[in-house]
Amino acid sequence: MGGMISENAPSSPSSKPLLRALRGEAVWPPPVWLMRQAGRYLPEFRAMRDKADFLTRCMTPDMATELTIQPIRRYGMDGAILFSDILILPWAMGQSLEFIDGRGPVLGAIRSEADLARLDPKRVQDAVAPVRETLSRLTKELPDVTTLLGFAGSPFTVSCYMVEGGGSRDFAETRRMMQTNPALFDRLIDTLTSSTAEMLCGQIEAGAEAVMLFDSWAGILPPSAFRRYVIEPTRQIVDYIRARHPKTPIIGFPRLGGIMVREYAQKTGINTLALDTVADPAQISELVSKVTPGLTLQGNMDPMILFSGGEKMIREAQAIRDAMRGKPHVFNLGHGVMQHTPPENVAALVEAVRSV
Repeated sequence: MGGMISENAPSSPSSKPLLRALRGEAVWPPPVWLMRQAGRYLPEFRAMRDKADFLTRCMTPDMATELTIQPIRRYGMDGAILFSDILILPWAMGQSLEFIDGRGPVLGAIRSEADLARLDPKRVQDAVAPVRETLSRLTKELPDVTTLLGFAGSPFTVSCYMVEGGGSRDFAETRRMMQTNPALFDRLIDTLTSSTAEMLCGQIEAGAEAVMLFDSWAGILPPSAFRRYVIEPTRQIVDYIRARHPKTPIIGFPRLGGIMVREYAQKTGINTLALDTVADPAQISELVSKVTPGLTLQGNMDPMILFSGGEKMIREAQAIRDAMRGKPHVFNLGHGVMQHTPPENVAALVEAVRSV
């Protein structure tokens, strides 16, 4: 890591490569971390999973701290992302939440005014106090060169799970509510927007050096709804955070947003645009550079290529890396690490990205 240099700007006072890149510096080789880097593919993670259910692990600082650090200890990633979940927020507001093996999250569906009225945003800060405690501990336990990342789900994606009562292939109930009861859906989005902004500020105040907004289901929306339910809430969250923490970088991930990512980058005010697997980083860089000069891109290797490993993985990783040389870039995947990925493949990937 000591060999990382800046290629387009005076050296930042920060010694953390990821933080420098998120602030718009072209660092070479690029810093690397992976979405879902703390996960079931690691044997040490599975050993912890046997000790407690998922929600307990998220809300127990000893466990969440250990799970966050595991991939840093094993691979020396440039970023450590808080071990938590995007559905902690609705749970903190009072929505029932259970994680069931083989099924995923199950929530009490929000389908009416009465359902929404049962949520209490005032509960959030007290409910997520253990998350802030985890971040505080991580600031003391992480290596000095590692950037600590907080995160939240973006309002639209979180609303999908809240309305459906869990995961879905098409989120039909959510899209139906948008059409048949837009006033109710707007109130849900507004509630999530203000609560997400406040929660992320709490994470920053507890030690997060950058934060990421995951909008995993942004790509199911047509352009008009994308602007209303993805771009606008994100802009409000970014504005709120900037007013309190102007120097904290913000990463946005509008997954499968296609050409709409240009408008997303331009209008939300994010520092870094995280790319999904279908995006070509060099082309996206050209697309957004005219409207958002200095924007950092993050991504975007296919997790299946990581899963498969071998020389093809190394060539693909270095092709993505080399295509972005001289531009602000953070190497990552276009989605999270897959469950049965061999841990040695992740080690080989990190080595390939850093080998210059």
